[in-house]
Amino acid sequence: MALEPLPSPSGPVILTIDGAIDVSNTEDGKAAFDLAMLEALPRSSFTTTTIWTDGPQTFEGASITDLMARLGSKAGEINAIATNDYEIRFPVSDARDHAGLIAYRANGALLPPGNKGPLWIVFPFDSDPLLQTERFQSESIWSLATMTLR
Repeated sequence: MALEPLPSPSGPVILTIDGAIDVSNTEDGKAAFDLAMLEALPRSSFTTTTIWTDGPQTFEGASITDLMARLGSKAGEINAIATNDYEIRFPVSDARDHAGLIAYRANGALLPPGNKGPLWIVFPFDSDPLLQTERFQSESIWSLATMTLR
C-alpha cells in the first residue's frame, strides 16, 4: 500500500525529519512539517506532572508512533536535536511503548518558542514510575527542531 504524499509546508517549518523515512517533501529527501501539518495528524493527549512545570499539565500533539507511520518509517532509533543543540538518542520502543508525544500544546495553548516550544517530546510521567527516571526525563527534549530516524 502506497503512502500518501506529504504536502509541502505552507507556514514556518518547525520540525524536520530525515533518515529512515519513505515519504518526504524536500528535494534532499527530508520531511519538513509546519504546525498545521502536525495538527493534521491524529491528535493524542494526556495529563501529567513534570519536573519542569507546576501542577498537572494537559499536553496535546502527535504521537511519535503516528508520525513515524505517516512517514513509513520502521526505524529503531530516534536522534532528536533541540534548537539549543541539546541532542539525545533513544530507542523508538521508548516512545512506542510509553506513549511518547510530540506536544505542540499545553493546557490548550501553543507551546511558545523559548519556553519549551514550539515542540516538546513528553511522556505521561505519572502513569509509570519508570517514566520518572533520568532516562525518560532526558528523552523529553523541548524546543525540538530535528529528528533523524535510524
